[in-house]
Amino acid sequence: MELPQMPELMGLSLLLGLLALMATAAVARGWLRAEEETCSRSAGQKANGLPLDKSLRSKKQKQHQRNRKEKPQQHNFTHRLLAGALKSHSGNISCMDFSSNGKYLATCADDRTVRIWSTKDFLQREHRSMRANVELDHATLVRFSPDCRAFIVWLANGDTLRVFKMTKREDGGYTFTANPEDFPKKHKAPIINIGIADTGKFIMTASSDTTILIWNLKGRVLSTINTNQMNNTHAAISPCSRMASVSKDGTWKLWDTDVEYKKQQDPYVLRTGCFEEASTMPCRLALSPDAQALALASGSSIHLYNTRRGEKEECFEQVHGECIADLSFDITGRLLASCGDRAVRLFHNTPGHRAVVEEMQGLLKRASNESTRQRLQQQLTQAQEALRSLGALKK
Repeated sequence: MELPQMPELMGLSLLLGLLALMATAAVARGWLRAEEETCSRSAGQKANGLPLDKSLRSKKQKQHQRNRKEKPQQHNFTHRLLAGALKSHSGNISCMDFSSNGKYLATCADDRTVRIWSTKDFLQREHRSMRANVELDHATLVRFSPDCRAFIVWLANGDTLRVFKMTKREDGGYTFTANPEDFPKKHKAPIINIGIADTGKFIMTASSDTTILIWNLKGRVLSTINTNQMNNTHAAISPCSRMASVSKDGTWKLWDTDVEYKKQQDPYVLRTGCFEEASTMPCRLALSPDAQALALASGSSIHLYNTRRGEKEECFEQVHGECIADLSFDITGRLLASCGDRAVRLFHNTPGHRAVVEEMQGLLKRASNESTRQRLQQQLTQAQEALRSLGALKK
């Protein structure tokens, strides 16, 4: 029998070795694939009762919901007469008050803080504020004292007054210190308004039943007033002789209260205007310091009226993400402030400027003294320039 040649034996051995290597590689690949599937199944086991991928999605959704709850989306509003927006509160603002010296605006919100804003920054890009913390409660109403050295707040949970003293620091800021004891609880119904007399000696609180209380600064009740009406809807301390009201009959009225009450004279109506929204929903109002402009709010919209003619001149719709909680003019009457969500929005008071133009033009026709004419002309020019800069000067 003839044996195979050496080259043929070597070729056969190489072929058999190559086949063996290929078989080994195939087995190894199968084993690695099985290991990967096992690891993948192990990694996909339940975490906290859910598969890991579902658990991660659940955590992300919960985190997103938590962030959305903690930081609700800020309501956006733009208008040609919007002068600025004050945004530092993390909760909804319920009340605001301008100081008698015109330097500050106080705002309170359900974030347990009171913010004091500098009015000189209102027309700037940045708005500075100082924070006073309301410990273990939050304020629903805030009012400055006439000397601007203190402010009072009504506590939402405590149902009483708290006084904060303002101490000026060397750097120009303020330190806010709450009195050691709050006022005693006296009201049995929810509070609708608080106020401080111009003398600074008395504090008024009015509740929604028929009760108005007059306090001294130490928290002692000096007088209890029973209005003997079905209930109180609002009460305020008036610094002047003009008053505005809005009624469910769909009208607003401007009153003159500078009468001789000892002679049994009654306040009389100077102007009546139409505001149909008042017949269907609650309203807020603010009268400018010179009584030339009236702001009426219903829902989240604001309407500005010229009280000289009784006509509506401006309307701002969907100003806030919530119903408007408060309205107020600054002491110059040039700006109107409103709050209803986490921001205070400031508007240029164009009806007030137009009323000044109309008044000065009428006075100029009757003025005989040259110095008087110059003074009136200067005021007229200033009002016209203000309207021109806002693009609101009527030709």
